[in-house]
Amino acid sequence: MNAYRTHNCGELRKEDIGKTVKIAGWVQGNRNLGGLVFLDIRDQYGLTQAVTSGESELVDEVSRIPTESTVSLEGIVQHRAEEATNKNMPTGEVEILINKIEVLGKRTQIMPFEVNSEIEAREDLRLQYRFLDLRNEKLKNNILLRAK
Repeated sequence: MNAYRTHNCGELRKEDIGKTVKIAGWVQGNRNLGGLVFLDIRDQYGLTQAVTSGESELVDEVSRIPTESTVSLEGIVQHRAEEATNKNMPTGEVEILINKIEVLGKRTQIMPFEVNSEIEAREDLRLQYRFLDLRNEKLKNNILLRAK
């Protein structure tokens, strides 16, 4: 596709297991389980989980990336463990084992409101930080529907 990604975050499936892919997007969340770090990467097409291996040097680097930072990562698509499969997500059966990660834009300030939260932010804040509000899934879907 381009220098930042070969696939969108919403298109990886079981058929892609074993492929080396590159995705880019916002860090929606990260979970550090002491040696393993899971990142949820989101773009306008969907969400994909990425993971570091326990013996990787990337563990410290990945665990310090704040949410809503933009990253591009490269890795191998692998099958998630049966108990970790998420049937509610289109990409819930696969994850990316990270080989390389590049932080494209690091969030340096505290967010005025949570982008992907059910909690409604004040309207004046949403208007002031419109560029953040446009990342919200509900608002994004409304804009795409209107465009269609």
